[in-house]
Amino acid sequence: MTWASWTTTGVFAGRGGVRTEEAGVLTGDLTVHTTWSSPEAHVAVQYSGGSDWFTVTGSPVRCESEEFSRLLHQTVVDAVRADGAATVPQDLPAEAHRVPRAPAS
Repeated sequence: MTWASWTTTGVFAGRGGVRTEEAGVLTGDLTVHTTWSSPEAHVAVQYSGGSDWFTVTGSPVRCESEEFSRLLHQTVVDAVRADGAATVPQDLPAEAHRVPRAPAS
């Protein structure tokens, strides 16, 4: 089983915040965490320094490669910073949903 995870601390979410399944909209200083285990990525947030994690609305999302799960993580971080009620995007490039092919030898 293949997996990877990323965590970005100090992500400031303004008025729009980030939408979560459990707590509604969170704003302020947040930590964003993405865990990828093929073929899905799970995205959660917490108040920086907090102990409770909240599922970002739209998570989990189909994402079959580690490379594109990293892209997904950065996309969510950027969306939280953009001040517009961030959720997990469901419209990543089509390539994000496919397993990358090994280069020809």
